[in-house]
Amino acid sequence: MATGADVGVDGVDGGHGGGRTITTRLPARLDRLPWSRWHWTIVIGLGTVWILDGLEVTVVGNIASRLSEPGSGLAISASQVTGTAAALYVAGACVGALFWGRLTDRHGRKKLFMITLVVYLAATALTSISFAPWWFFIFRFLTGFGIGGEYAAINSAIDELIPAYYRGRVDLIINGSFWVGAVGGSLLSIVALNTDFLAKDVGWRLTFALGVVLGLVILLVRRNVPESPRWLLIHGREQEAEEIVSSIEHQVEAEKGEPLPEPASELVIHQRSAVTFREIARTVFHDYRRRAVLGFSLFVGQAFLYNAITFGFGTILTKFFDVPTGDTGYYFAVIAVGNFFGPLLLGKLFDTVGRRVMISSTYLLSGVLLFLTAWLFDRGVLTAGTLTACWCVVLFFASAGASSAYLTVSEIFPMETRAMSIAFFYALGTAAGGISGPLLFADLTGTGKVADTVLAFQIGAGLMCAAGLVAVVCAVNAERRSLEDIATPLTAAPPGGGKGLSTAQ
Repeated sequence: MATGADVGVDGVDGGHGGGRTITTRLPARLDRLPWSRWHWTIVIGLGTVWILDGLEVTVVGNIASRLSEPGSGLAISASQVTGTAAALYVAGACVGALFWGRLTDRHGRKKLFMITLVVYLAATALTSISFAPWWFFIFRFLTGFGIGGEYAAINSAIDELIPAYYRGRVDLIINGSFWVGAVGGSLLSIVALNTDFLAKDVGWRLTFALGVVLGLVILLVRRNVPESPRWLLIHGREQEAEEIVSSIEHQVEAEKGEPLPEPASELVIHQRSAVTFREIARTVFHDYRRRAVLGFSLFVGQAFLYNAITFGFGTILTKFFDVPTGDTGYYFAVIAVGNFFGPLLLGKLFDTVGRRVMISSTYLLSGVLLFLTAWLFDRGVLTAGTLTACWCVVLFFASAGASSAYLTVSEIFPMETRAMSIAFFYALGTAAGGISGPLLFADLTGTGKVADTVLAFQIGAGLMCAAGLVAVVCAVNAERRSLEDIATPLTAAPPGGGKGLSTAQ
């Protein structure tokens, strides 16, 4: 097993983490690990926060009608909840992704995924005591601000800690776990909206409070997740990286009862304490401009479909099918199950069949099926049940595609730009579809006209199909490849010296 003195140093500078050149096999040692209990710790510690996000977003969508009723304790309209508040939540997530993403690349994954979770929990707790619309709006923004940072820090850490052989399916399932929270949020909202159990001004507050309790449990588990050894290597802390990887190897060997195979490759790194924002921008938008187009397209397509349409699902049920407010959670639970099973059942194919085929096909298929749903809705042949069934099928594929957007931007750009790349494409794509989407869709569904709702469906479907076509041309065959092979680190060089080879497309 490759442990011990696995990092060679050529030359030493006088500062911390700047100027030294090291030769290391640590990335290859992480990638050749078999799946183990240690990897489950990473999944639970980092991935379960998406369950909270799903719970949060779903609860707000489902309680919109109740919040607008007299006696709720909050003088707010349903359109303000699904429109203004939803847009502010997404805006906060976009700003938070950019703010925390830059800090994640500079100061490490672990420090930031601890801080962002605390911000998220504090804002959620303060949302539960809202007494006026302005208070509710502020803390919906700040809740999004925290969750945006989570997306950047968590996806960076996951991809850098999970072996290449499993990276695609694990990333998809973790991002898809949002919908486990959505199921919980749907069922929880049924109880919260039942005035036989809880008063109108109490039930919705308790749903937010429960999210805080669950988040505190995740915070305790997350303390055991280590810093990314890949990040440590680049920032002059190779000894810490060595200790972390050696500890992981010992745990895995003890569990499997056999020695690990030798790592397949090594990497030469010119360590630096930081990479400038200008270098990041040049790398992403010049050296990797084709991949940048891909990332933007995938995020716009999925963000508009989800943020524009699912935010208003409860309103569609109540306005067009006369579903009681307290029963909308049952319907949303059904489509949430379909959403989760998409990444769960299709995730492995992203590692076997390949990224290009699976990304493009899930986007195109979900878009075409959404067009078909819009046509059926326009003809008036759907009921609340059949519309939900159509949505369940559409989102089975769309969820796998949407999750692959996060996977894509976290693995196709160099290590030094990873968190910032995730943050940028999440913010840009989500701002385009996630801020304008809820505002537009709230107006369209608010008219009560079938044609307006059909138009919203068609816009989301068109953008999903367009993104799928971009993926046909631009997607990167990243399956089962190391991150360093997919995109050479900016600080890397071949073992013989000189500048590193670029893999930009």
